[in-house]
Amino acid sequence: MHGSKHEDDGHSTPEPDPRSKAFPRVILSLAIVGLMVGMMIGRLTTPEERVLEQVQVVQDGLDLWFNEEPRLHGENVQGTVAIVFEAQGKTQRGQLTLQDKPVGWRLQKSEAGLVLTVVAARPLRGEWNATEEAGRWRVQVRLHE
Repeated sequence: MHGSKHEDDGHSTPEPDPRSKAFPRVILSLAIVGLMVGMMIGRLTTPEERVLEQVQVVQDGLDLWFNEEPRLHGENVQGTVAIVFEAQGKTQRGQLTLQDKPVGWRLQKSEAGLVLTVVAARPLRGEWNATEEAGRWRVQVRLHE
């Protein structure tokens, strides 16, 4: 075992690696670039979240402003009005007057989105519709006894 030259595999010197030392770096770089491009495409194709921006108390009801058209489902249940919005927003509560009598409303988060509940000491009925105004969506909730 004099020296390190190859002689019929009779010594402990390893064979030279025929691959380039830059090969692992190239593969890692391609993987990182692919991941970044995939994340950018995913970000561009993801729809914008529906967000409740504002709640306004108006005569005989509420106006709820959203950034996108909200999906909603509402019912008049035993004298109360309940509407579920598939949107994000913060919990809120307040009061309004309907024919000089107080009416309480509460907006709270649930698994389905936001739930608007309107309650009074007497049975209520509600009607709602959504319209687009200046790039925003307004859901008008009108109440009557």
